[in-house]
Amino acid sequence: MSKRPIVYFGDPVLVTPTTPITTFDRHTDALVRDLLDTVDAPGHAGVAATQIGVGRRAFSYNVEGTIGYVINPEIVELSQESQEDSEGCLSVPGLWFPTRRATHAVVTGVDKRNNPVTVRGSGLMARCLQHETDHLDGMLYLDRLDRDTRREAMREVRRSAWFLREEPAEPTAPKLPSAFGGMS
Repeated sequence: MSKRPIVYFGDPVLVTPTTPITTFDRHTDALVRDLLDTVDAPGHAGVAATQIGVGRRAFSYNVEGTIGYVINPEIVELSQESQEDSEGCLSVPGLWFPTRRATHAVVTGVDKRNNPVTVRGSGLMARCLQHETDHLDGMLYLDRLDRDTRREAMREVRRSAWFLREEPAEPTAPKLPSAFGGMS
């Protein structure tokens, strides 16, 4: 098991809803270990399986010294009170935008032995639980931005050194992923 490379915005795995994990075996153990190894790095608050190129429903978290994972997570509670703070994403590196999230969240799921797990959090942990669960539903935090902020975010994405890193074979305008949804 090892730290896995992060998949960047534009990869279809990031916008595809994940498949629940139904078999709890050595493959599940390996995925969990990879998620934990990958989240155990400076600046990594959470890593969804999609972010390491795996379309399965699991994520790891590393928030304020609390490290763990959840398989088949579902958000079962969100506070009515919300927080708006800058949010970033390993799959959209270097870009941070104000994103509204509930101040408290509860996620249920299972561990790698299929035992029930509940993770509760406020503040940054609540933000992480919502952000990572969104990934597993095929959603990026950029999708939660208001229209004007999203438009600016998409401009910044297109300007980023990591976006469309490969040179086109012919001198043509780059083809943007469908996730841009016609935005300028």
